[in-house]
Amino acid sequence: MDRTKREAISFIMGLGCDNDDGHFRLTEGENFKIHDGSELSHQQMQQLCLQINAELDRRRLKLGDLSRAEFLDLIEDLDVEPGT
Repeated sequence: MDRTKREAISFIMGLGCDNDDGHFRLTEGENFKIHDGSELSHQQMQQLCLQINAELDRRRLKLGDLSRAEFLDLIEDLDVEPGT
């Protein structure tokens, strides 16, 4: 597939907007950074990012190897339920 830099996914940024406990949360990992959110939503975003990285490893790919469409297909293949 012909990809431009503009199409490639290079990093995942998660931003939680449901924090009402005043606690600042920040998690950084390979390919991702997650800011704030409630304890539950922050944990869910972490889990999703870890699943993405595990699937990339399984496929022997790097995040930057994927186009946006391929990234969305990967997420769909994970069969992640919204809110879990």
